[in-house]
Amino acid sequence: MFEKRICHALFSRITNGGLEVTYWDGQTERYGPGPWLRLRLRTPGTVWAIARNVDLGAGEAYVNGDIEMEGDLAQFVALGAANGEQLASLLPKPLRKAPKLKLRRRNSKAKEAANIRHHYDLGNDFYRLWLDRSMTYSCAYFRTPGDSLEQAQRQKVEQILRKLDLTPGMTLLDIGSGWGELIVAAAKQHGAKAHGITLSHEQLRHTRERIEAEGLTDRVTVELLHYEDLPASESYDRVVSVGMYEHVGVGNHAAYMAAVERVLRPQGVSLLHTITQTVDRPIAPFTERYIFPGGHLPTVESILTLLPEHDFHAVDYESLRRHYARTLQEWWERFERSRDQVEEMYDERFVRMWRLYLRGAFAAFSWGKLDLAQILWTKGLSDAVPMTRDYMYRYPQPLAQAGEGEGTVSPSREATSVV
Repeated sequence: MFEKRICHALFSRITNGGLEVTYWDGQTERYGPGPWLRLRLRTPGTVWAIARNVDLGAGEAYVNGDIEMEGDLAQFVALGAANGEQLASLLPKPLRKAPKLKLRRRNSKAKEAANIRHHYDLGNDFYRLWLDRSMTYSCAYFRTPGDSLEQAQRQKVEQILRKLDLTPGMTLLDIGSGWGELIVAAAKQHGAKAHGITLSHEQLRHTRERIEAEGLTDRVTVELLHYEDLPASESYDRVVSVGMYEHVGVGNHAAYMAAVERVLRPQGVSLLHTITQTVDRPIAPFTERYIFPGGHLPTVESILTLLPEHDFHAVDYESLRRHYARTLQEWWERFERSRDQVEEMYDERFVRMWRLYLRGAFAAFSWGKLDLAQILWTKGLSDAVPMTRDYMYRYPQPLAQAGEGEGTVSPSREATSVV
């Protein structure tokens, strides 16, 4: 059969690891030196899609139930990454059906908002099933191997606020404020006045309900607003973005930096917390089509190149790659425990789509070419940020466990000094 010959030609390119394939007629073949992951192809019709584009074709076939992968999905993603370009496509270019992506066109504000809602407006009940109790949907910070996800997310928020050197009375803007954990913590733990903007209706609703419930309406606000529409008449001592820059899209990064420059006060401090990649390339076709439409992952170099144009001076960089891999593992385990509930909300196809996304992301941070960068800069040459990181990481006592009212970290720099 011709489809099987295509598979032989494609899988024979595997030189790192191995794949054991059981075909639709029951025949089993091994490819590569091993160890072998087990894959079952249920129909010959999926072969053409996989041959045209391995990432998109295999992803859609798994979501549709046309292929089954035995074992951890992350290992299959790692196998694909290990064999790189040789598995990219088997067919000559004229026969390939390229995915309909518009990655190199600048997203309009309306399109950017629609892309955000595609992902984040799936419903707060959905995200509540597998995120931590604070609904923090970004890389956590694990100080010890025994940290819970809840504790690690609080530590991440506290780490960011300390890097910003946020003190009582300061004003903070959070561009892409998610479900509100950071702006609430800025007010409660650091005495700041915080404002968040989001493009997600679900996040806006949840954040406003939380602000009201915690009695913070005089110190914390949030609105549905695009960063390019931030008024120049309002300015802030500190500006932060966590897990938002990835959604800005190709061609919009300069506009984002211009918006930060417009609202950040002279000598102010800004922190960008974003996924990065080692080489500038489009987002994976499956992820772009089904999970994060319109997204683009920047390189660290591309971010740093933009800073001087706005008189921004980088003062700190930190990689949290391993922390994100651990975060994704935690999310995956929680998602798996909630699979039945997710399927009741949506369907089995949706569950498969998100299983593949979460495990693929874990593999990309564990063995692939993705990283998580925290970049801190000042507007103008400034000594506002302390010279060492000691004040960021020295905690006078353990962070409070979820639900406890005691043991929160003091925001003062004096409380964290070491003698």
